Amino acid sequence: MIPVEVTRGDGPVVLGMPHTGTHVPGDVYEALNDTGRLLVDTDWHIDRLYDGLLPGATTLRATFHRYVIDANRDPAGGSLYPGQNTTTLVPLTDFDGQGIWTTPPDATEIARRRDLFHAAYHAALQAELTRVRGLHGVAILYDCHSIRSQIPYLFDGTLADFNIGTDSGRTCAGRIEQATAGIWAAADGYTTTLNGRFKGGWTTRHYGDPAAGLHAIQMELAQSAYLTTETAPWTYDRARAARLRPHLASVLTTLAELAPQLGGSQ
Repeated sequence: MIPVEVTRGDGPVVLGMPHTGTHVPGDVYEALNDTGRLLVDTDWHIDRLYDGLLPGATTLRATFHRYVIDANRDPAGGSLYPGQNTTTLVPLTDFDGQGIWTTPPDATEIARRRDLFHAAYHAALQAELTRVRGLHGVAILYDCHSIRSQIPYLFDGTLADFNIGTDSGRTCAGRIEQATAGIWAAADGYTTTLNGRFKGGWTTRHYGDPAAGLHAIQMELAQSAYLTTETAPWTYDRARAARLRPHLASVLTTLAELAPQLGGSQ
């Protein structure tokens, strides 16, 4: 299997989708327990939700599931949120804290998966960001995610519909952060947070370097905003998606229009 699918565009925005894949190699599947085999913690239908919203955008989509290895985690194993519940490079539990393995991977197996899947995804992402920056003098990585709106193991209460992460402003120009937050704040009937529970994953933090013309922002959507239910079978809700997609398109179009003004500036 191909670990990453790349659709090249000629615009300044790159869409990253590290968690939409559902492929699990046979040997890995056999090592999962019944809980793990449900693949609950998938960013369900995110590729469909964003499809066609920004002509000219480049899209990268991991085809492997995050239980194989998480493409949005530090390959060295460092925690994104020290002191808080989270999942690891190769998750040992699901988002509810339940074990997912009959035979957990050892260090050798984790290294193998890191080389085959994680490294392949990021080599492709780095190549596309470099290519896009070469075309425009700037590249904007918009990392596309979604998650259930209520997960007590990870956070209290109900998550906002839109959760913007820029590592507290470090990973992109202020104009990108402000424009994105402003569009969502004006979106009627939705809630939004900026650098709340989700401040941007490893991908956002690793690539975001505004002074070098690389801007990165993560959007963590509550799945209740576009799914019929947040449980199996995780059905794509056409009506909810149709209401949401114009706002997503507005954000992406605005970022593309901002790109010529950015360069290496803040």
